[in-house]
Amino acid sequence: MLTAPLLATILLVASPGATEPATTQTTTRPAVSADLRAEVDTAITRSLKRLTISQRPDGGWKGFGESSDPAISSLIAKCFVQDPAYGPRHPVVRNALKFVLASKQDDGGIYGDATVKNYSTSVALMFLAAMNDPALEREIAAQQQYLKQGQWIEDKTDNDDKTITTAHPWYGGVGYGQHKRPDLSNTQMMLEALHQSGLPSTDPVYQRALVFIARCQMCSETNDQPFAAKGRDGGFIYTPANGGESKAGFETFGDDQILRSYGSMTYAGFKSMLYAGVDRDDLRVQLAWKWIRSNYTLDANPNMPGKQSLEGLYYYLHVFAKALAAWGEPVVVDITGTSHDWRADLCRKLLAEQKPDGSWLNAADRWMEGNPDLVSAYAILALQEAVR
Repeated sequence: MLTAPLLATILLVASPGATEPATTQTTTRPAVSADLRAEVDTAITRSLKRLTISQRPDGGWKGFGESSDPAISSLIAKCFVQDPAYGPRHPVVRNALKFVLASKQDDGGIYGDATVKNYSTSVALMFLAAMNDPALEREIAAQQQYLKQGQWIEDKTDNDDKTITTAHPWYGGVGYGQHKRPDLSNTQMMLEALHQSGLPSTDPVYQRALVFIARCQMCSETNDQPFAAKGRDGGFIYTPANGGESKAGFETFGDDQILRSYGSMTYAGFKSMLYAGVDRDDLRVQLAWKWIRSNYTLDANPNMPGKQSLEGLYYYLHVFAKALAAWGEPVVVDITGTSHDWRADLCRKLLAEQKPDGSWLNAADRWMEGNPDLVSAYAILALQEAVR
């Protein structure tokens, strides 16, 4: 169970004035070979060319409905910003920037559909930060503040008018919108945006988020929620809200049914702990790392059952790249002792999956992975991370 001393440790681990623990090691990673890098560059170029054609006159790309969407547009525009053939001054990027900034709402967030305002603002902030433009510094600070205000913290009330305290399962998390329960996907997106935009891990938003993140980890030693009382593998689920929920369902162990941890959320939780300055030797980090070593694959969203195993695959590959880059090791040695050059593995996987028109697409269309523009953005961002 999550004891009072451990809860205090979680709350203080990233407090102002704390020593900043190392989240990466200095081991030099093997460079992606010149031949493989050339293949990756060619694949990205083909995909970006296609995306220049699918960009709409308003500067955006198709989103959740028929309209252009600032979240998906921000993901795609970031791909262009990070490509040396385009960069932040290219007309494709400048037009996208105009569209994204024009999507700023009266409450200060950047979104189209209000039901996903925290998610959308997070992605928009990543794009703005990637521009590395002093003229955007004020807007970046405003979006950081907007995201922090969306976090479930003391004195807010949930949908049942219960006051949020550190004991509440929503504490520290973020959901799609203020009146939606929090989840790890949105919380990790917020932390990714804050991290990419330069907010240090000493900011209280990280330490609060760690309380929520710990409650998403299936480990009875570090998670005080009843659903985790028999948690054993150290992987992560979607949310501790409403008694716990996993998009992967349940696993059966004897007479026990336990919420099933799965890859995309485990890498998301692992990455978020590193961004929050949690020490590499911390039990929570080590358990997540063991889970990753026990479930290493790029062919599926690991531990998603049966036909669901391809659902969210490209989201998973994107967070896989970000998490292992944050860990800083060049090779993953799995539980059998087999070494994996994860960067090369990721590049080869995505090269093999690219469509003839330069796009990527997930036939297991869940979480919008039937949208080739969105999926292509996930793939490009993962490749850019792999060859960085």
